[in-house]
Order: sequence, then structure tokens, then C-alpha cells
Amino acid sequence: MEARTPSESLAILTDFVLTGETNSLNNLFGGELLARMDRAAGIAAGRHSRRVVVTASVNHVAFNKAIPLGSVVTVEAKVSRAFTSSMEVYIDVWVEDRQSGEKTKANEAIYTFVAVNESGTPVAVPSINPQTTLEKQRYDAALRRKQLSLVLAGKMKPDDATELKALFVS
Repeated sequence: MEARTPSESLAILTDFVLTGETNSLNNLFGGELLARMDRAAGIAAGRHSRRVVVTASVNHVAFNKAIPLGSVVTVEAKVSRAFTSSMEVYIDVWVEDRQSGEKTKANEAIYTFVAVNESGTPVAVPSINPQTTLEKQRYDAALRRKQLSLVLAGKMKPDDATELKALFVS
């Protein structure tokens, strides 16, 4: 399988925040944003693997900025690292000022997807070849996040988490 770049998986969803999608403060519901991020991340993972993909976990979500009613919201998702059958997808959420056109980063998230065959069995995915400085940073950090998750789940011994351990031992 030939390696792919993160940009080959890029999925961009842009939409307005409508009245039925807001809370009592007239800001986008967190659950609505999670659904938008899941859709964009699923498209990115599917583009990378060229397979059916399923959400395995929502690893991190940061709701840093409220997204008001009427805002233009853009969700950008790219595969940051691919493992055997799983893919980490990094998601950036932007809010666009409708008068100036200026975009501000509002939120971010990291999801994990698994590629599966017709019977739902995990299948191998291509590796990732990061190109930009940011893609390389996210690629490197993905292994540390995976090792941390495995250690916390009891599926990896802390001494075997070499990338993670390197952060603390000099």
C-alpha cells in the first residue's frame, strides 16, 4: 500500500448556524458541532483508507469559543496518522466573520476511525507521509497520544511506551 499525504484526506464542511441548532444563549449546541466534526472526520478517514470507516473514539474535544447563531462555520478534517487499521483524524473548526471574512479558530478535536471490510472486520490502511511542519507535529504527537491511551487502558506497559516516556526521561 502506498503512503498518502494528509492533504489527500482533507475534508471541509461549511455551513451556517441555524436557529434549531442553538441553545438558550443562541450559540451552536456542542452536540451539533460534534456531529459535524464526526461527519468531516469520517469523510477524511474514508478518503485516506478508501474503505468504510467507523468512529472508534473521540479522543479530545476543545470547545474554546462559542459559535453564535448565524455564524459561518467551517470544519476541516485531515488524517494526522495511520496505524494498522486505525487513523487519527485532527479537526479544526473555524468561524468566519460575515462582514470582514476573517476566520478565527473556535474549536478543535481529535477522533479515531477504523477502516473495516463488508463484514465489519478491521482492515489495513495506508501509512501517512506528512508534508508540512504542522502535519509533522501532529503526526509525531499522534503516536504519543496512542501510547498514552494504551497505557491508561492497561493494554501497554508504561516501559514499552517509548515515545511517551521520552517526554519525561532525558
